[in-house]
Amino acid sequence: MPDPQPTHAGPFALGTFAAGAAVFPGLVTGSRVRDLSDLVPSVRALVEDWDDWLPRLADLAGSSDGTWHDLAALRVLTPLEPGQILQSGANYRKHVVDLVAAEKESVHGATPEEARADAELMMDERARNGVPYVFLGSPRAISGPYDDIVLPALGEQHDWELELALVIGKSGKNIPAEEAMDHVAGYTISNDLTTRDRLYRPDLKAIGTDWFTAKNADTFLPTGPFLVPAAFVGDPEDLRITLRHNGVVRQDESTKDMIFDIPRLIAYVSTTTTLRPGDLLLTGSPAGNGAHWGVFLKPGDVVESEITGLGHQRNTVRSGQ
Repeated sequence: MPDPQPTHAGPFALGTFAAGAAVFPGLVTGSRVRDLSDLVPSVRALVEDWDDWLPRLADLAGSSDGTWHDLAALRVLTPLEPGQILQSGANYRKHVVDLVAAEKESVHGATPEEARADAELMMDERARNGVPYVFLGSPRAISGPYDDIVLPALGEQHDWELELALVIGKSGKNIPAEEAMDHVAGYTISNDLTTRDRLYRPDLKAIGTDWFTAKNADTFLPTGPFLVPAAFVGDPEDLRITLRHNGVVRQDESTKDMIFDIPRLIAYVSTTTTLRPGDLLLTGSPAGNGAHWGVFLKPGDVVESEITGLGHQRNTVRSGQ
């Protein structure tokens, strides 16, 4: 495992760590971690009482009391055990325009200029009057930010999709968009991997996509390294998302390119499900996935991911066969 780097925004962040067999919630300040297990059993429990804990965490970050570790000596696990995992699809304008334009060229015979112009008009209309596309993921797919990605035996087109993920810190149902940000505790990084050639069921074409099979293999959601409180992140609509595959930059985009911003995503999902502290909402992935490049993950590959102020991930790919 590479040494974790203290690259998060703000004076402190949160995470879950292992020192040998002991697993504990921790407060990260610079290159040091304060073991919080004497105060709270998990980061999830802390988030469930977020408004009370946030000022206490600020005090703890400035104190020498308690047990402190060197960050580099710890194994960094996924920051918290989530409740629901809500995943937004087709939410970056350039990415979706590329997909729609390619279909218009290949299926409908449009010129590249016509296809792109039509696709951009479609996205403008979708942003004005459409709704997000959201589906559920399995918590069992989550892995740590430096863990190996283990490819399943079935399928060959294993793809990356780096995403800004937010952690809910306040319960709500039918949340108005103008109140949505009050429900966000903080942010982390998730790489929402997909096995493309298992996404569509040839035996059930009328049903459409098989998200369970394509997206929920073990280790297919590297998440972390930290939960960074929202107050330290700045404008979440102006963060840089960057992914490197074997050292080559494949995704490099601003969250400004989101079609539906975070308040609209929260408002939309809360019309169906009650959001609760600890729920994880992934906000979509920008252009540059493996399908775009015609390159997919193979054993031995290395995926390096970062989002402004949230730290970085580094995952080595191996075969599960």
